[in-house]
Amino acid sequence: MLLVKLFGHKFDYSVADTVDLILVLLLIYWFYKRIRGTLGINMFLGMLVIYGAYRMVRFFKLEVLTDLLGHFVSAGVIVIIIVFQPEIRKFLLSLGNVNVLDRYKIFRKLPFNQKQRTRQQETLIKEINRAVENLSATKTGALMVFTDHFRLQDLPNPGVQLQSHISEKLLESIFNKNSPLHDGAVIIANHRIIYAGSVLPVSESSELPERIGLRHRSAVGITENSDAISLVVSEESGNISFAYDGKLKQNISKEETLKLITNLIIGKGVTV
Repeated sequence: MLLVKLFGHKFDYSVADTVDLILVLLLIYWFYKRIRGTLGINMFLGMLVIYGAYRMVRFFKLEVLTDLLGHFVSAGVIVIIIVFQPEIRKFLLSLGNVNVLDRYKIFRKLPFNQKQRTRQQETLIKEINRAVENLSATKTGALMVFTDHFRLQDLPNPGVQLQSHISEKLLESIFNKNSPLHDGAVIIANHRIIYAGSVLPVSESSELPERIGLRHRSAVGITENSDAISLVVSEESGNISFAYDGKLKQNISKEETLKLITNLIIGKGVTV
């Protein structure tokens, strides 16, 4: 009875109501996972507190507080759009990237293209893995971003356009300490180096270790609002790390690095 009065609905426990409730809880949980560890989590919890307080004062018929909090609740959609713009943008991007009838993926799966594609993938994996190993051994800082849906407007300063084939020597040359592009990131899409020297957004997540530098924070930052995956080589230690979905995994082994690169090239994503 209390829940009915607080939320203004009759719970007849129909199948539709049960499904509706489950979907709402899943949506809230998904949204919480997206903003956990960011500055938005406190705002999100604050909005839940305001909504709960609004329902409570309405139940006890406190008219002044009900009217006051009601204005906050009625403007809730606008507030959510403004405060959580990056999270909403990432969600819409993920929806837009889903295309079951992607013609390129269909053509790649045709039998007469499969063998050639497999050989190309094996070559790319070897080139990138050797480059990463050499950069790690020489403690040369590097940042590579792998994405299938790169758009120029996603980066305020994308750097120098290359549109070149991927090779071990080219990657090592770009990240050479004497290169003017070594401080930026390399954007890899559709098995090509699209841009080099790219300036990425820097993550402000409180879950990241305080000791990490700008390169690692940039690696995480680009993954917070896109489906990109970043591979980082530390300039201080030579350790290899990767970032995905706003999370950072540090000091992965050579075997894990090879597995990650393989999965990225053949399109399986992160399974390390």
